Amino acid sequence: MSVLKRVQQWATFARVWHIYDATWQNPFASAELIKKYLMGLYKPIYHPMNDCGDHVIVINSAEIALPGDEWTKRVYFHHTGYPGGATWTLAWELHTKDPKMILYKAVYRGMKGNLQRRHTMQRLHIFPDANVPAHLLGNVSNQIKQLRPIPKRLDHMDPEVVKNSPKIFDYPKDYISI
Repeated sequence: MSVLKRVQQWATFARVWHIYDATWQNPFASAELIKKYLMGLYKPIYHPMNDCGDHVIVINSAEIALPGDEWTKRVYFHHTGYPGGATWTLAWELHTKDPKMILYKAVYRGMKGNLQRRHTMQRLHIFPDANVPAHLLGNVSNQIKQLRPIPKRLDHMDPEVVKNSPKIFDYPKDYISI
């Protein structure tokens, strides 16, 4: 085997490290995207019994955006295994306790049917903010594109730009806001 073919084969079977920014992203749609990289579905050597997936680092999981009124309507179930150990937790309560858990559970559920799901989930590294240890960031070689653009907040924009932007309407001078 030539040297070029050997390096090409090593690159094929190597585990790549990806980074994904979850700011203002739907965790359920993000889970489908992350699953593709964790399981190695995008690789030509993929087989359900072959463990060829990559590592994925997810940053800013505390800034996810659930669609509609999912924060108050979605409920997560947990059972301790003991009698009377069933609990149901609302999404906003779970996110307050652990900002990584909603995205983790979405990815875990998205890999339903994967026989190696528990081992695959060990390659998912979720951080609630952008503070990632340097030894993990040194491995990253690819960035996963976000599903939707992050809207820019009005209070984070330059006041001069806000002042010069066109207005839809002007409030009357005697307008009273409640």
